[in-house]
Amino acid sequence: MIVDDLKDHGRVQIDDLVASMGVSAVTIRNDLAQLEQAHLLRRIRGGAIAAFTSRHDGDDGLSVPTRLKEKERIVSAAVEMIRDGETMFMSSGSTAELLAAHIPAAIKDLVVVTNSINVARILTGHEGVTVIVTGGTLRPKSNSLVSPLGDVLLREINADLALLSASGVHETRGFTNSSWAEAEVTKAMVRAAKRVVFMADYTKINHIASARIVELGRADTLITNKAAPTDFMKAARQKGLEIIAT
Repeated sequence: MIVDDLKDHGRVQIDDLVASMGVSAVTIRNDLAQLEQAHLLRRIRGGAIAAFTSRHDGDDGLSVPTRLKEKERIVSAAVEMIRDGETMFMSSGSTAELLAAHIPAAIKDLVVVTNSINVARILTGHEGVTVIVTGGTLRPKSNSLVSPLGDVLLREINADLALLSASGVHETRGFTNSSWAEAEVTKAMVRAAKRVVFMADYTKINHIASARIVELGRADTLITNKAAPTDFMKAARQKGLEIIAT
């Protein structure tokens, strides 16, 4: 039953499973632990999300994320920025998936616009979130949508916040992505958002991927880890970028 619910909704809550299955929370947690060991789901606070499979692991491929603890700390800081009544952009990637799974149940009126099929699927289990998918051509590697179709929609939306992923963050080359098509979608989200926040764990700092998104100064905030190089953080702050080191 748990696996079936995940296939239908992408996300399950322990309280809901207790009510529907008539067993204790301890039993549910044990079941979730066993299913996670079998790679059938990924446990999160209060429940679980589907364990998506992909050809590549990282921000361009969406299986169980590497550096999970570092990304969870980044997500915890990002969640604090989410407000009811707002419209928010989310790009694709394992960090974005993790963020989608951690949007608080207390959120009752949030619009999320995303090019990620996985993010959209996770959020279908959240009653307080309205999901808009950009449309476009499917990238099987990342389960995301790209192409000018999505850009047309993004030009018509005014977002309060963009919570975005990057493959690399560099002092002079800015935020970059390993996919040119993905970079164009992220660029369109940056243009249409009032506040732009990038999420990148410490291993992405000083890395330059092939496709440039925007320069550092075009973003408002970077959420990373305390292990990020101090020289980069100093230089980025001098360019006006707020750094949140988790």
